[in-house]
Amino acid sequence: MHRQRLIPWIFYLTLTLIAALLGYKVYLNFFKQDFAADHAVQVKHIETLLEQKEHYRFAVLGNINNSVGIFERKIIPLLNEGDYDFVISAGNAVSSGGEDKYRALFGTLSRLEIPYLLTFGPLEESRIGGHRFYDHFGPYHFSFTAGRTRFTFLDSTGTTDYGWQLRWLDEIVQASTAGSHFVFSANPLYPVDYTGLLRLDDDYLFPDASRRAFTTLIEEAGVDAVFSAELALFDRQTHGATDYVVTGGAGGLVLNRGRSRYHFVAVDVDGDSVTLEEKPLDIGQHPFWRTAESLWFFIYSLFYVGYLNFILLVAIFIALALWLHRKIFTDPHYYPDFDIDPDADDGTPLRTAMFTNNYLPFIGGVPISIERLKRGLSALDHPVMVIAPRYSRQNIAEEDDVLRLPSLLPLGKHREFRLANIFSWRMLSRVRAFAPHIIHVHHPFWIGRAGKLLGRMLGVPVVYTYHTRLEHYAHYVPLPGPLFRNFISHALVKRFANGCDVIIVPTSSVEEYLRIIGVKKPIFVQPTGIEYARFADVDDHAVEALKARYALAGKRVLVSISRLSREKNIDFMLDGLRLLHDGGEHDAHLLLVGEGQDRQRLETRVEALGLGPHVTLAGAVAPEEIPAYCHTAELFVFASRSETQGMVVLEAMAAGLPVVVIRSSGIEDIVTQGHNGYKTAPDVQAWSGAIAALLNNADERQRIGRQAATFAAGHGIEPFSHSVLRAYRYARAVRQKQRTDSTT
Repeated sequence: MHRQRLIPWIFYLTLTLIAALLGYKVYLNFFKQDFAADHAVQVKHIETLLEQKEHYRFAVLGNINNSVGIFERKIIPLLNEGDYDFVISAGNAVSSGGEDKYRALFGTLSRLEIPYLLTFGPLEESRIGGHRFYDHFGPYHFSFTAGRTRFTFLDSTGTTDYGWQLRWLDEIVQASTAGSHFVFSANPLYPVDYTGLLRLDDDYLFPDASRRAFTTLIEEAGVDAVFSAELALFDRQTHGATDYVVTGGAGGLVLNRGRSRYHFVAVDVDGDSVTLEEKPLDIGQHPFWRTAESLWFFIYSLFYVGYLNFILLVAIFIALALWLHRKIFTDPHYYPDFDIDPDADDGTPLRTAMFTNNYLPFIGGVPISIERLKRGLSALDHPVMVIAPRYSRQNIAEEDDVLRLPSLLPLGKHREFRLANIFSWRMLSRVRAFAPHIIHVHHPFWIGRAGKLLGRMLGVPVVYTYHTRLEHYAHYVPLPGPLFRNFISHALVKRFANGCDVIIVPTSSVEEYLRIIGVKKPIFVQPTGIEYARFADVDDHAVEALKARYALAGKRVLVSISRLSREKNIDFMLDGLRLLHDGGEHDAHLLLVGEGQDRQRLETRVEALGLGPHVTLAGAVAPEEIPAYCHTAELFVFASRSETQGMVVLEAMAAGLPVVVIRSSGIEDIVTQGHNGYKTAPDVQAWSGAIAALLNNADERQRIGRQAATFAAGHGIEPFSHSVLRAYRYARAVRQKQRTDSTT
């Protein structure tokens, strides 16, 4: 057991080490400067070497890629021991433009006993490496004369405008009096046959739009040779009197067969005579092992920067080993722990602190669900405290069992949401004094997250009810819609849920969703309870009064209860109603109960569709009046796809109404096709067709209505409360077992 407790500590210590090393890399990248303008020093050395010298040799190579095994250990000794005066990289000397790669290269080049120069290539420029190259070495394009030879370096990456470079090169060649001229461009100026190479694109050439102008100028000027890298091979072409050489075998990934091999190019200049010779490296291995070694050197070079990256690499592998150890040797628990009895009741009243971002008087599914659970638990002698936002000055006087947090900021078009002050010392002291046995959170952020933190501080189990499909609320979040909808919302729910002890969901389809996104904690499926009797038995006088108020007499009334907001898909219902009227069979009238920020837009759309006489927006209605509104109608219609349960659908069933809905999570679990309602695909014609079929068939409508009421009768508040208590007891038993296991 002690060893099991030690492994997580080693794992997190390793992660801390990795973070520290990465922090040190950031420091090296942005705060530490060791070398600058190195090319100025190297050019001076070359000018001094070639002064009054007719005969000299230099080496050209490309694609060093921070190589240790090939460039540092094999090529550099050959250059130091040979009779080379200096060496030039034709591009891609680093594996990327990162600061650590430049520092590693500088350390490698310091092993050379002769001067060196670098060509600015795609890898030097990558990862915003351009400014590092400029600081550490010098300009991206430059030219100088040493002895009777001119050396010109082009920027083929596009960092410097090609038109400007062409004009600059023209001035250089026009003014040049040198006997020999060599040009260096990381990207080749002529196409190369690289059949068989491991290359996934054709983006290796100097840009087509400028290439012809450069080659014409170079060949007319009589340049002796142009050297390039970018491809891991040796290639030599002659155009006019100019040799075009691709040399890409100084250490990166090569195939070690055909023209793709480790090599460099020796250039011999004797007066006006220039000789080019490829110098292949024979590393004396079977081709398979040569390829495997080259791949290893390539990978190794990505991490190489002395002992620092060696430690980083080791730390990463340690973290990987610990992760594998946990995956392989730790027994996973795919089944519930049957040693824990959630039905064990010792008679102790459980005190529950519920944390919610919205609560009455705000009208919505979550506040109503919380209020019903609160009443149900209180009726069973289990005390409850609700921690929720304060909505108006009238709420300053606190309820005994509700702690209202002052609002920091109202949100929403109609300021219907409140961002509560979760940094209140009063909240902490009141919750401590209440001494809850359970923290029950109803949202994965803000007040819900504060409740989770308090649960951790107090050592109390945290139960989370997943009420809301966050991905359907992306339009409320000041982030790119696809980013929140497709990634952040699911990651937020997963992380929050896995940090709680037990999850409660209203339907099996929601449980399946949580398992798919990676929630591992125990899940209890429990639909929210409804006040069945209040919906089943309604005062007929109240119903007739509503019909008179909204002039519904003689109309085929369809009722829907929904917040007027985008995620509720109300535009779909309006389109369906338009289809019903276009059919001419029914004088269908939609009574829409609810308020929200989309009201003005929906009113405009109702008029645009010509549905003004056929739609009533009743606005916000007190919960106790909702049953009477249901009894004014023949059908309940609903089109939202963002529900986790659709509690209003159950309530409409309790009123004896057949329901017509769209298939979606939550709805799918409570509506059985042809038994207690109809459910269709999100197709306006199919949905309106189901409504028309029920309006045309009174017997079918009454049969489904009776069966809907029977189904809803099994979802009362008392059984709902008992089921939630069962989840509470399970969470407490799991926490107690964890404490016992940790002390053994």
